[in-house]
Amino acid sequence: MLKVVIVILLICVILSLMSGLVFLFKDTGKPNSRRLWYALGVRITFATLLLMTIGYGFYTGELRMGLNAPWHGASAGQQVVPVDP
Repeated sequence: MLKVVIVILLICVILSLMSGLVFLFKDTGKPNSRRLWYALGVRITFATLLLMTIGYGFYTGELRMGLNAPWHGASAGQQVVPVDP
């Protein structure tokens, strides 16, 4: 469930970044437009939530780094031993 939240927040950050780019091009001649600043605020909020969620995942142990990654092929209690041919 935590990984789904992280992916959703990452998608929100990317969408906010793209909307800021659109506002940058559309509001070039409008000096009083604040849409670019609002998009920046939304992006900062989503990025902060994303970092806090990742930190929570590491704190609770749901997210791990190192040899416990799924692509290493060993569980947390086993050691990876290379096989000599």
